[in-house]
Amino acid sequence: MSDDLKKGLEGVLVAESELSSIDGDAGRLIYRGYTIEDLARGASYEEVLYLLWNGHLPSEDELESFTAALMDEREVDDDVLETMKKLADAGEQPMAALRTAVSMFSASEPETDAAPEDLEATLRKGRRITAKIPTALAAFERYRLGEEPVDPHSDLGLAANFLYMLSGEEPDEIAAETFDQALILHADHGLNASTFTAMVIGSTMADIYSAVTGGISALSGPLHGGANQDVMEVLIEIDESDLDHREWVEQATEEGRRIPGFGHRVYNVKDPRAKILQERSEELAETGESKWYDYTTTIEQYLSEEKGLTEKGIAPNVDFYSGSVYYQLGIPIDMYTPIFAMSRVGGWIAHVLEYQEDNRLIRPRARYTGPQDQKLVPLEER
Repeated sequence: MSDDLKKGLEGVLVAESELSSIDGDAGRLIYRGYTIEDLARGASYEEVLYLLWNGHLPSEDELESFTAALMDEREVDDDVLETMKKLADAGEQPMAALRTAVSMFSASEPETDAAPEDLEATLRKGRRITAKIPTALAAFERYRLGEEPVDPHSDLGLAANFLYMLSGEEPDEIAAETFDQALILHADHGLNASTFTAMVIGSTMADIYSAVTGGISALSGPLHGGANQDVMEVLIEIDESDLDHREWVEQATEEGRRIPGFGHRVYNVKDPRAKILQERSEELAETGESKWYDYTTTIEQYLSEEKGLTEKGIAPNVDFYSGSVYYQLGIPIDMYTPIFAMSRVGGWIAHVLEYQEDNRLIRPRARYTGPQDQKLVPLEER
């Protein structure tokens, strides 16, 4: 057994997976062999969920049945809605509210007595979680605004339905397609921290509600989720500044400020997901405000070309463009990470199911560096 220490488990192989693959040098991401570009531009989020969970893209009949099953599970219990209202009134953070909601979903689970080894039942539970998360999130946001939740729309897909429940108005085609693409782009990404957390929990054969709740908790940390929120806050700061956006970024870098949305643990070139969202941001700018797209492209050009960050392997990641895209869609800034979870739940569920097919409890070890040969002093003598 090797005694080499790998902080953060960086580079350590812990599992084999057929779900997603990342080539950080080429800027390539695939789900089950399909490039992220092809999936984002030619499939729906529901199709990608089916692909991740079942191993192949659905036929028309399979997709119709799968989509109908998801739609049937969108409603959440009144107890969940009441809790979302209480949390909204108390000023709770959206990620914490989502964590609570998913834990509560299990109370209405019809297959609570299913054996841990029953992976088909686990998949059905995962489908219910995935269907209900948008409803709970949208209700939480509505309550924060002092408004009543909007019931799920029976004719809209998952992405469009979330935007509808958030605003009470059906999104236009561009907005619905853009958000659907964003969900596809975030659905899976190898063994990131939240996915690995869900896998560790799943390896104990705990239920999928526990695994997803753990994934949400891991994603809530600022070193994992949340960078797109940071990006948007910087863009707003630029917008409110007296400086031209080019002057702002020059001054910020001279002061040593780090611009969020640049650099990635895996990618050494521009994140392929960022390229796709940049296109959507430009398209949204053509029909609405263009300044957010202008700000991001100016920052990217300055940092990449004049500061040479790309040559150093520091390039825009998916968060750099997703923040402004969500803002252009009218989504509140602190909902960005919960939306990340709303998408990534598909990957968490897929990885748990895949790992449990040939399960082994994940149990790494730590090198002990504490004292040796301590002598116990009786309590009365300490």
